[in-house]
Amino acid sequence: MSKKGSKPMTRDAARRIQSAVDSGRAVKANKGFKARAMSAAARNSKK
Repeated sequence: MSKKGSKPMTRDAARRIQSAVDSGRAVKANKGFKARAMSAAARNSKK
Protein backbone atom coordinates (compact mmCIF):
# COMPACT_ATOMS: atom_id res chain seq x y z
CA MET A 1 0.00 0.00 0.00
CA SER A 2 3.00 2.30 -0.29
CA LYS A 3 3.03 5.05 -2.84
CA LYS A 4 5.52 4.99 -5.67
CA GLY A 5 8.61 6.91 -4.66
CA SER A 6 7.60 7.23 -1.01
CA LYS A 7 9.98 6.50 1.84
CA PRO A 8 9.12 4.11 4.66
CA MET A 9 8.34 5.72 8.02
CA THR A 10 11.30 5.60 10.38
CA ARG A 11 11.32 5.91 14.16
CA ASP A 12 13.08 9.28 13.89
CA ALA A 13 10.43 10.58 11.49
CA ALA A 14 7.66 9.36 13.79
CA ARG A 15 9.32 11.14 16.73
CA ARG A 16 9.46 14.38 14.72
CA ILE A 17 5.77 14.04 13.88
CA GLN A 18 4.85 13.44 17.52
CA SER A 19 6.89 16.43 18.62
CA ALA A 20 5.31 18.69 16.01
CA VAL A 21 1.78 17.60 16.93
CA ASP A 22 2.40 18.00 20.66
CA SER A 23 3.90 21.46 20.26
CA GLY A 24 1.15 22.66 17.91
CA ARG A 25 3.47 23.15 14.92
CA ALA A 26 1.65 20.52 12.86
CA VAL A 27 -1.76 22.01 12.20
CA LYS A 28 -3.08 19.32 9.86
CA ALA A 29 -1.78 16.29 11.78
CA ASN A 30 -3.81 15.01 14.68
CA LYS A 31 -3.38 12.45 17.43
CA GLY A 32 -4.67 9.68 15.14
CA PHE A 33 -1.90 10.50 12.70
CA LYS A 34 0.64 10.26 15.54
CA ALA A 35 -0.54 6.74 16.30
CA ARG A 36 -0.40 5.70 12.64
CA ALA A 37 3.11 7.12 12.28
CA MET A 38 4.36 5.19 15.31
CA SER A 39 2.67 2.02 14.09
CA ALA A 40 4.23 2.35 10.63
CA ALA A 41 7.66 3.01 12.12
CA ALA A 42 7.39 -0.10 14.29
CA ARG A 43 6.24 -2.17 11.33
CA ASN A 44 9.06 -0.88 9.10
CA SER A 45 11.76 -1.43 11.72
CA LYS A 46 10.97 -5.17 11.76
CA LYS A 47 11.85 -5.57 8.08
